[in-house]
Amino acid sequence: MLSAAVALADEGGADALSMRKIAQRLGVVPMALYKHVANKDELLDGMIDTVVGEIDPPVEGADWRTTVRLRVLSARRMLLRHPWASAVIETRMKERPAPTPAVMAYLDEMIGVFRAGGFSLDLVHHAMHVMGSRLLGFSQELFVDSPSPAAPSSSPSPPPEEMAARYPNIAELAGAVAHDAGSVVGAGCDDQYEFEFALDLTLDGLERLRDAAA
Repeated sequence: MLSAAVALADEGGADALSMRKIAQRLGVVPMALYKHVANKDELLDGMIDTVVGEIDPPVEGADWRTTVRLRVLSARRMLLRHPWASAVIETRMKERPAPTPAVMAYLDEMIGVFRAGGFSLDLVHHAMHVMGSRLLGFSQELFVDSPSPAAPSSSPSPPPEEMAARYPNIAELAGAVAHDAGSVVGAGCDDQYEFEFALDLTLDGLERLRDAAA
């Protein structure tokens, strides 16, 4: 069912998607689909997880930089195949208190890649903000340290201990970073510091490219 929904969204966009169209594609009655998803929100979450599952796994034996670059480029290819996905991911990230399971697992893996590459938790925290949604192939703030408990969701988040067991790298990072409730960069992060951190990092990179071309 999710594959059919993804194919229809690829053809006409997510806004034009309906249970009736999916049922017609599958040759079933629309009510049959509700055995699999309760509503369109759950359908969209399942579609997100389906396309995120297309991102290439880490290359065995590669260093952290190669791994991050290859996975981000794979994510970008995924979004080029599914042009609707970035807007849906961004919208759903705003509407629900936590990313979908596949997105959570992907972010957890990427944090693990940075940690295995020798990054401190503090530097991983900043790296996740700098990368933002580039980790999923597009440019928008994505990484949120502590999602608001008041945000609506089509399904409740697992209890903290289950989340920690399922996504250990995210749990470790969330427990280590400091929060500032007034921030707009991510839930509780110092947005001025993160802005300057990203700016300095970008300028450092440009300087290295300039020196290399000289």
